Amino acid sequence: MEPELTEIVAGLAFPEGPVCLPDGSLIIVELAAGSITRDGRKLLIAKLGGSPNGAALGPDGYLYVCNSGDFTWERRGGLLYPAAQAEDYSGGRIERVDIETGKLEVIYNACDGHGLRGPNDLVFDAHGGFYFTDHGKRRRRELDCGGLYHASTNGSLIRELAYPLNTPNGVGLSPDESEVYVAETDTGHLWAFDIVAPGQVRKVEPHGGRYLDGPPGFTCYDSMALEAGGNLCVASLVYGGITVVAPDGRFIEFVPLPDPLCTNLCFGGPGLQTAYVTLSGSGRLVSLPWPRPGLRLNY
Repeated sequence: MEPELTEIVAGLAFPEGPVCLPDGSLIIVELAAGSITRDGRKLLIAKLGGSPNGAALGPDGYLYVCNSGDFTWERRGGLLYPAAQAEDYSGGRIERVDIETGKLEVIYNACDGHGLRGPNDLVFDAHGGFYFTDHGKRRRRELDCGGLYHASTNGSLIRELAYPLNTPNGVGLSPDESEVYVAETDTGHLWAFDIVAPGQVRKVEPHGGRYLDGPPGFTCYDSMALEAGGNLCVASLVYGGITVVAPDGRFIEFVPLPDPLCTNLCFGGPGLQTAYVTLSGSGRLVSLPWPRPGLRLNY
């Protein structure tokens, strides 16, 4: 049975990256419009260009955005889908945005001399740095490898933590920040990496991740949010919904939603027991009551 949904806003151009602000308002990115907007009023904050994906508030109050540089877009069965790398692909980058003025700054577009291809999602740790995934880019007959990275907010330090990964997408931190989790899209795999120091993970072949079993069957994963108790809530494509997985990989439940392109979520509201979810194919931001409290983010 599908849960009871409240539609907050419709008519969005592939929404992603929901961020619940301290005043209770919501920020979302729109990949197909290259923009950042504020909840139901559809108030434009900034026009970034490219295709902004994940977003998160940093310790300085700025919004940090993973921009994957744009896609070609296809409409199938009334739903909008991202496809290959756009002909006018503008390069992957991490951007910092002043949400009051819309001022934009690119703080990273490469790591160790290698250009970022398709930064996708990010999460801040308690030390003020952030972990992010680079999904790579897909061309007609080519697919880039992706990776997991850590960076500082001042543009001075970016570090590759795990490479190669296959279409890494969602990223999240355990409540005690002893592990960082990565969801892969094409494989439907979840990985847990042991954090040995801020911005550093244990190096074990092939890339250091511990595989989490997850649900039976196959799905494609997008972004994620954590519950206060440590469960991973992973937006799941194809079936369309939220897959909940325990930190040890046990499947907890699947919450179906009416869009096969369920891409991202965040927690807000009283007790952090409201899930705000992007149904990107149909261009909607919705909310639903959640049975357990979400994990409070650092900033």
